[in-house]
Amino acid sequence: MTCEHLVVVGASLAGLRGAEAARTAGYAGRLTLIGDEPHRPYDRPPLSKQVLTGSVDAAATALPNLVPLEAEWLLGSAATALDRAKRTVTLRDGRQVIYDRLLIATGARPRPWLDAEQAKFAGVHTLRSRDDSAALRMALAGKPARVLVIGGGFIGCEVAAACRDLDLPVTLVETGPAVLAGVLGIYLGAVVGALHEARGVDLIFDAKVEALEDDGTGRVVRARLEDGRTIETDCVVVALGAIRNTEWLAGSGLAFDEGGVDCDADGYALDDAGQPDRTIAAAGDIARFPHPLYDDRRVALEHWGHAVTQGAHAARLLIGQGAGSYAEVPTFWSSQGGVTIKSVGLTDGADSIVIAQGDPKTGRFLVVYGREGRCIAAVSFDSVRWLPAYAEMVASRAPFPPPGGGVDEGPLTPMASGLPRGDE
Repeated sequence: MTCEHLVVVGASLAGLRGAEAARTAGYAGRLTLIGDEPHRPYDRPPLSKQVLTGSVDAAATALPNLVPLEAEWLLGSAATALDRAKRTVTLRDGRQVIYDRLLIATGARPRPWLDAEQAKFAGVHTLRSRDDSAALRMALAGKPARVLVIGGGFIGCEVAAACRDLDLPVTLVETGPAVLAGVLGIYLGAVVGALHEARGVDLIFDAKVEALEDDGTGRVVRARLEDGRTIETDCVVVALGAIRNTEWLAGSGLAFDEGGVDCDADGYALDDAGQPDRTIAAAGDIARFPHPLYDDRRVALEHWGHAVTQGAHAARLLIGQGAGSYAEVPTFWSSQGGVTIKSVGLTDGADSIVIAQGDPKTGRFLVVYGREGRCIAAVSFDSVRWLPAYAEMVASRAPFPPPGGGVDEGPLTPMASGLPRGDE
């Protein structure tokens, strides 16, 4: 069947780059982009960094159109249902859009605070959208007495760093033994934690916020930990991870859950019976797919570069211009307190690490992660020039530990990764 109408549900990075890739590949049919927000696609990385410090305005984060789209934009009304038999997407405002091919790129939203009433307190924030960032920027500009960040993942760490850039008192509470321990492991998590402590962030580990308390008028004034300690705060940022936006697919017959939409190796969405629907593909945060570099383990990635490449791959697939499975090496970066952390590959399940280049004492180094004798990932701290060589090792499934003999070589002594095994 010829594709006369390509519909993209999700007007963010993956959806935009997918639409552009379709046009670049020669698709001349009707193109519609559906988005739940009223804004045209914008860049998310600055939202937890430059926007919070005021160096970039939230409205100035729009993503450029790299090619003319000649598209219809349906913004400000989320998709609420998918009927695959009729090939229709229903929007919240009641409109129905008929598709020939459908690209699902609805992304994720922040996991809310566990108590819905407490989440409504004035001064309690989550951070995902442009509007979220603008609201938090306004709160930080008001000079809160203390900011409390709940969660020590990348967003939590970036927010804490932005607060210190503004010379604001900030406390970060993490349930684990170190920030970023679930992604980088305990060793590197401790390195990042030391960086934040040196900049004045008050870190509390192995602790859990039990409740937020207000002043009787609905404004947050403190947080209570499970061990009875309290933290006085008038600004709380909840950074507990993300939930994929899959609820609108209920009743569609596609295979999905809170962790994403299941896809085959090419990128087609799978139905409940595990069969691909060749009229539908998924890309970006929402897509859970078997990655050939990791023994076809299903992964869903929240990386900027991944959204770009997989969005383009899925769109070309849908218009008949794609071939082969999606096998890009995952990449990620984060800027915290003047330090740039970049990674290639996936650290999940690593059993060992080595410092392959540089020295953590200098702040410039690179760590390689191994599992069962194979290089699976590398993470650099202010040393991106070393990263491409290790990306090639990850892509080629090179033996771990990597060979020595390089300039600025680290000790190359394997140590425990401090990460849970992926099969545990």
